[in-house]
Amino acid sequence: MHSLRILALVVCLAGLPALAQEPAATPSTTDAKPSMATVYVYRYKQFVGSALAPSVWCDETELARAENGRYFTVKLDPGKHSFRSNDKQSGIELDMKAGQEYFLRVEIATGFAKGHGRLVLMSAEQGIYELKSSKLKPLDSGKVIDKARVSVEEANPEPPVATSKAPATVQAPPVAQSSSSQHTVTGETVSGGDGALIPASQTGEQISVAEAARRAREKK
Repeated sequence: MHSLRILALVVCLAGLPALAQEPAATPSTTDAKPSMATVYVYRYKQFVGSALAPSVWCDETELARAENGRYFTVKLDPGKHSFRSNDKQSGIELDMKAGQEYFLRVEIATGFAKGHGRLVLMSAEQGIYELKSSKLKPLDSGKVIDKARVSVEEANPEPPVATSKAPATVQAPPVAQSSSSQHTVTGETVSGGDGALIPASQTGEQISVAEAARRAREKK
């Protein structure tokens, strides 16, 4: 019996290095990324057409009926989707991206006896601002047709991420060279003020134009 215990202990100790070499499981980063696109559909609270509740369709599938002063949220797979209301002449086609938010406002189109609805695509900045209105409330669940994709929970849209631009690089203007006669010169000849060529030092030392002229006069 004692020998069996020692054997079992040896087997356990032999397996410990193999367990230590196994990498620790890390959570998948793909699960943290949103895989769906979000659409907020809302309608102003107005007296005109308040009794109407035009339907909203996505890819010719009815989502819900937009009541006055109400909104609802739709979760969709990324890709192209078309949206319209009762006015079949007006619609919106979006190429939706995963994790992105879109805002559609329902308006009552004039000129129709029945008051058809019409969708207007809004910017994220304006859509978020208008959804914060105290006059807007979630849609009544009884007006939802596509219960699998439509949510009537309180909306919490994310503000758009501001993209910072790199500051422009300003180049300093080139330094203007002085026209003074005190330029230093190196070489065989230099030009004096009267255009005459003045020999410079043969040793390559740097001298001013005035010094070169003086030396030339001394040699005459």
